[in-house]
Amino acid sequence: MTANITPQPGIMQIDLYQSGKATVDGVSDVVKLSSNENPFGPSEAAQEAFARAAHELHRYPSTDHAELRQAIAEVHNLDAGRIICGAGSDEIIAFLCQAFAGVGDEVLFTEHGFSMYRISALAAGAIPVEAKERERVTDVDALLNACTDKTRLVFVANPNNPTGTMIGGNEIARLADGLPPKALLVLDGAYAEYVEGFDGGAGLVDSRDNVVMTRTFSKIYGLGGLRIGWGYGPKPLIDILNRVRGPFNLSQAQMAAAIAAVRDQEYVTKCRAENTRLRAWLAEALAELGVPSDTSTANFILARFASEEEAVACDAYLKSQGLIVRLVKGYKLPNCLRITVGDEASCRRVAHAVAGFKEAR
Repeated sequence: MTANITPQPGIMQIDLYQSGKATVDGVSDVVKLSSNENPFGPSEAAQEAFARAAHELHRYPSTDHAELRQAIAEVHNLDAGRIICGAGSDEIIAFLCQAFAGVGDEVLFTEHGFSMYRISALAAGAIPVEAKERERVTDVDALLNACTDKTRLVFVANPNNPTGTMIGGNEIARLADGLPPKALLVLDGAYAEYVEGFDGGAGLVDSRDNVVMTRTFSKIYGLGGLRIGWGYGPKPLIDILNRVRGPFNLSQAQMAAAIAAVRDQEYVTKCRAENTRLRAWLAEALAELGVPSDTSTANFILARFASEEEAVACDAYLKSQGLIVRLVKGYKLPNCLRITVGDEASCRRVAHAVAGFKEAR
């Protein structure tokens, strides 16, 4: 790098994001269970809307996302004027750090929290700060104790990734009420739709002026390949975020698919029910093999092994059987594998393969 050309503070401290692997050398019949994708894909309505949008690819999309925001608002009973859309909820997270955190400020999150919190904080020049979890569960007291007068953003994924655990609304409210005056609580609800009757924190956003919620179409809606997310917060804060948002950050095809997806709640209900059924089956099957996991509220389980060596060995064995899961040493969980809840055939393959691994040892 030329001596006089250097990046902004924090950028060179960023480790590149590691996505879930999708292939295994020498293995053709591969099942990808490393990225928490919906094994059933997007709804037919979303696929058809995306196909129709192909006829308008020469047209610029709307800059205000009005139709998509209105669809989200109607389905979730929210104020469309307080919704912002982005290229995945990742982009909303980046907007928040860009708008509200800078050099010398602190961005707080839990020790096993989503890696984009740290990345986005460093990209904004801010200082990432971790608070301990309690047995892989968000610890509100630890977060409050970690706050300082420099804290500007507090990120909490609920349900959390990669642990799958979550905390109740009273604890989230206690956290919001206990934050320093200049701190903003961000509730990451990427997996909120997998929890029956859960609003992802929308009610708390409506009753507080220091809470923002983020959501995504990448998980239960099966649109991870299109990168569509959204946020909901107090109108003054959303107005600020829109000032740093690019005017054409979502294409017309993205928005068309998302509108159809969010309006197809029957499909969402079906996917949630199947995930709940298969998640319970897989967790029980692995527990019977001596591989426990915490009660998950998302579309994956965090399988715990006796040691890092055993987790790495099991990961390698699963790959040899065409099953790609996720090592999570980067999330400070070296003895764990995060396993997406796939369809029934995939779940049975995982259980059979882990049994084979255990027998071989």
